[in-house]
Amino acid sequence: MAAMAGSYSGAAALTTPQRPTSSSPSSSNTCRFYGERVFVSKYLQWSRRRKGGRDSSHKTPIIVCPKAISDSKTSQTCLDPKASKSVLGIILGGGAGTELYPLTKKRAKPAVPLGANYRLIDIPVSNCLNSDIAKIYVLTQFNSASLNRHLSIAYATTMGGYRNEGFVEVLAAQQSPENPNWFQGTADAIRQYLWLFEEQNVKEFLILSGDNLYRMDYELLIEAHRESNADITIGAIPIDDRQANHSSSGDLLKIDGEGRVVGFCEKHDLNKGGYNYIQRSMGIYVVNKDIMLNLLRRLLPLSNDLRTEVIPGAISSGMNVQTYLFHGYWEDIGTIESFYNANMAITKRPTPDFSFYDRSSPIYTQPRYLPPSKMLDVDTKDSVIGEGCILQKCKIYHSVVGLRSCISEGVVIEDTLLMGADYYENEVDKKIIVAKDGVSIGIGKNSRIKKAIIDKNARIGNNTKIINVDGVEEAARETDGYFIKNGIITIIKDAVIPSGSII
Repeated sequence: MAAMAGSYSGAAALTTPQRPTSSSPSSSNTCRFYGERVFVSKYLQWSRRRKGGRDSSHKTPIIVCPKAISDSKTSQTCLDPKASKSVLGIILGGGAGTELYPLTKKRAKPAVPLGANYRLIDIPVSNCLNSDIAKIYVLTQFNSASLNRHLSIAYATTMGGYRNEGFVEVLAAQQSPENPNWFQGTADAIRQYLWLFEEQNVKEFLILSGDNLYRMDYELLIEAHRESNADITIGAIPIDDRQANHSSSGDLLKIDGEGRVVGFCEKHDLNKGGYNYIQRSMGIYVVNKDIMLNLLRRLLPLSNDLRTEVIPGAISSGMNVQTYLFHGYWEDIGTIESFYNANMAITKRPTPDFSFYDRSSPIYTQPRYLPPSKMLDVDTKDSVIGEGCILQKCKIYHSVVGLRSCISEGVVIEDTLLMGADYYENEVDKKIIVAKDGVSIGIGKNSRIKKAIIDKNARIGNNTKIINVDGVEEAARETDGYFIKNGIITIIKDAVIPSGSII
């Protein structure tokens, strides 16, 4: 069993490893390496030792290797000016999130819970903070209340002390005399807030998606962008022909021999040539501030989408559009199936594809101050257990159990994501609910759940079976409290599944 550690919280949560600067004593002895090689700082320490009644000076070189104290590869950059002063992070919250429905029924896509303790928005925000980028805006349009609440609790009260000028703010779609419309697309969302973004004294905009799972040092991306004198740099992953045929057409980039993007590639054009390489876009863009202002206000004032209109328009106008190849784990969480698989991969052993246990690049979230999880006579294997759970005489296999989950005796859970609950019910509340023939929050006695997603605050009665007994691939039973997509059952947030139900 893998029990999840407590979430990083409070002021300590926003303290990232400090990199040597030009003013630090060790900077003159600093070497910079990439890839498999390790950054090493050498400190020369003089110590006096008394030998035979006299003093002698002895040089003792001390070599400090970050790999001894962290889990991820260490890289160093020499950005001038530094990212904290010169880069503005813009996270796109996405649209209505229809492919993730019903998880997006009552929340924005970036607010969907992830990995027992976190939310999707914590991934890009944490990557920014770990990359010394502390000025961050999140653009959203749908169901933003829970996202606002999460960001304000997790980051707003401590960001000022993080880099003095840091902030994480949500910018919701709004109507104005100049623009009476809501966001019409990703580019239009940025255009409507250009008046605010251009007030920031920065060189580049770092544009990110709010629904991807990965860990990335954006400073390396920004350094590559500056060294190539690019106008726009797109984060990309290498793919082979088989992967290209299974990717969305709009994600495929055609690259020439100099690493320059020459266009987007449709699947039926894969064998027609006109390029040297095919790469898949990660939806990560570094755009020079003046270039973005020029594109959205003058060159392409009517374009609404970054990927399908603005980037192709920049390429056709002769701008220098480059790619930055990323070789780490990256997963696009845009559908129920991909979201489910990404969460199940967290339980993979011996080492998951994505780990929340990286000490050098932690994933931050809001401090909840919950007690440790209590497990009473529990049989569990290859699972992740969040904070504040109460598990009694149950069996949990290859599953992710979210915070405040209450699982009763006799329950068997397999290949399932439980998102947990937003609050506890006390004993008085439970007695009142039972007296009214209701169902308490959590999983009732002797129930069995397999290959499912149980959203927050769900009430699953006793002797219930959520196992897709008929092998259904697709079903929309919203009034009954569940959907089935790709054979995965999703119980809606706050749904009540009566005792004895079979799904």
